[in-house]
Amino acid sequence: MSATGTPSRPRPSAAPPGPSGAQAELVALARVLGERLRNAGLMAVTAESCTGGMIAAAITEIAGSSAWFERGFVSYSNEAKQDLLRVSPATLRAHGAVSEQTAAEMACGALGHSHAGFAISVTGVAGPAGGSPEKPVGTVCFGWAIDGVGVATETHWFGGDRAAVRLGTALHAISRAIEFIDALGHWPGWPERPVDPKD
Repeated sequence: MSATGTPSRPRPSAAPPGPSGAQAELVALARVLGERLRNAGLMAVTAESCTGGMIAAAITEIAGSSAWFERGFVSYSNEAKQDLLRVSPATLRAHGAVSEQTAAEMACGALGHSHAGFAISVTGVAGPAGGSPEKPVGTVCFGWAIDGVGVATETHWFGGDRAAVRLGTALHAISRAIEFIDALGHWPGWPERPVDPKD
């Protein structure tokens, strides 16, 4: 209300800041991933730990991504990995949450608890605490699984602070997903895979 008693006009709010260069790169990669998934006839699911949903967020920045992205899981604790993705307690005891074995079970569990045919999983030590001599801060394990075909895993180390580790993880997860889909013809079992093995 103005001093004269007449209603004052609402001030326009400032436009939200656009994505940073790195975030824009992440969304651009996710857009390429979507194209590859549509061409392959696959829906995607994500299972994230250290990134806390960053990969799914980049994917859903894209209008129409529901055509190729089915759902995402954030399984931050060991209990969540067991409850949501059926990661084996024995695997967690023997190898730890940050391991390729756990990443593989996360990816397969995501497929098993979704209608998707392609899964991305990440589990790592983003820092600044939580590292060990065997698994220093920046260690991240990845899984990529195709329903009815198989799962691939790898471990990568990222430098920088927590934000840099998380962003590097998301970028690597999507970049490698694109590479794996581009090489689908070389995956044993892909040519014989049913059009939709979940039907």
